Amino acid sequence: MTELWTRLQDHRKAQGSARIEDLFDADRATAFRVQADGLTFDYSKTMIDAGARDLLLELAAPVAARRDAMFAGEKINETEGRAVLHTALRNLEGSVTVDGQDVMPAVRDTHARMSAFAASIRDGSIAGQGGRFTDMVNIGIGGSDLGPAMAVLALAPYHDGPRTHFVSNVDGADIADTLKGLDPATTLVIVASKTFTTIETMTNAQTARDWMAKAVADPGAQFVALSSAKGKAGDFGIDEARVFGFEDWVGGRYSVWGPIGLSLMLAVGPQAFDQFLAGAAAMDAHFRDAPPARNLPVMLALTGIWHHQICGYPTRAVLPYDNRLMRLPAYLQQLEMESNGKRVAMDGSDLSVVSGPVVWGEPGTNGQHAFYQLIHQGTMPVPCEFILAARGHEPDLAHHHILLAANCLAQSEALMRGRSLDEARALMAAKGLEGAELDRQARHRVFPGNRPSTTLLMEQLTPFALGQIVALYEHRVFVEGVILGINSFDQWGVELGKELALKVEPLLKGEAAPGHDPSTEALAALIRQMRS
Repeated sequence: MTELWTRLQDHRKAQGSARIEDLFDADRATAFRVQADGLTFDYSKTMIDAGARDLLLELAAPVAARRDAMFAGEKINETEGRAVLHTALRNLEGSVTVDGQDVMPAVRDTHARMSAFAASIRDGSIAGQGGRFTDMVNIGIGGSDLGPAMAVLALAPYHDGPRTHFVSNVDGADIADTLKGLDPATTLVIVASKTFTTIETMTNAQTARDWMAKAVADPGAQFVALSSAKGKAGDFGIDEARVFGFEDWVGGRYSVWGPIGLSLMLAVGPQAFDQFLAGAAAMDAHFRDAPPARNLPVMLALTGIWHHQICGYPTRAVLPYDNRLMRLPAYLQQLEMESNGKRVAMDGSDLSVVSGPVVWGEPGTNGQHAFYQLIHQGTMPVPCEFILAARGHEPDLAHHHILLAANCLAQSEALMRGRSLDEARALMAAKGLEGAELDRQARHRVFPGNRPSTTLLMEQLTPFALGQIVALYEHRVFVEGVILGINSFDQWGVELGKELALKVEPLLKGEAAPGHDPSTEALAALIRQMRS
């Protein structure tokens, strides 16, 4: 593997000052793209040439065995001794064995219970103490919030259920602003916490319960738990019939396909939710069956490896040209950075290459009037991942969508082509400038170009297409993790700060809390002073 990394780096150096435009021949635009079930991934606007692709595919050789082990239910999350089976939540056929037991009957039973419950809420046969539920509030954090919040917004055209709200931050402003204006008697509260102990979630849940108790006789009857801790949910007042659990082989950031996706199912209905699952299952099948060079997750991952580990670009911008995918970059931040933000390999040794990049982004065209200046003319290239649907959901506003698509394609072209100094000089000369002032003004209008981007294109943002996209990025993270030799399914880096927060809390209350550094003690004292 070390030799392959070296060969890839040597290949990149040998490209020298070559430009992306120079790679285009009669076939590149079609030869450097991959398609599956109506989804197209184009990576032709990168410096990946045929030689680089061959080397990258060699790098991906270990993926197949690890992928098959994951789908088979083997415990590939080795630091926690767990299987990794979020894929089982969306492929409701067949069997998968973990510790000698087929897990699929329980998965199908939970899915059926969710569907029946969602249908009853939506048709009003299950109502609140003030009548039919008009609103629902999902309380969670991390994967229990980012996934469903992203998906609910993305599928807004399909909403025909209760209005959906999300609370995640322990900052009291979040829940106060969300509950303001809602009627407790017609609001359903979903508490999403596998252990029912997550401090931020349970603090918000108790606040919601206190709010509910002021208005209804039985506050627990207005709650649902997405948790495997039935006893704790029962102690909170939630009936066992309204507790939907999931196993430890479903990680939080991979959990939107099961009970954590209940808010989405309530919003769009069981049928549309099943289409969401079907899109993900189709991507699973493609990932398992397609040869590496024609495999969307593999090629998306290898493009990321090329840009970050080989070219040395530290960040990656995800730029959906769809306002309803506004929360996708935040969702992918957790998926990528919590999964692959590691510094040791599976065996505990230090990584010999850098791990995951910083992932960020905003929807177009908003970003064009914010940070695209840096992307076009900053000193460090930022690989951009554009996401676009060929058509929107508003036929009477088709001219909006054409303008949106034109901007998306124009940005990727501009990043690649740029503007030379000679072109900039001609532009300024046409405005009547000359001499030193012409040269000075021209230099401000030079775009270096040769900046890489990819485009992910779908026909329309449907439940099926959204399922495809989310599963695609999940598998992309998996492939990158295998190539880097890390465990993408634990998150020990999340734990330390949470542990220390419990030790800092007494300090803020003026209680004895030894063992803190002078800065933390001084800041806590200042906060106490400001609060008094």
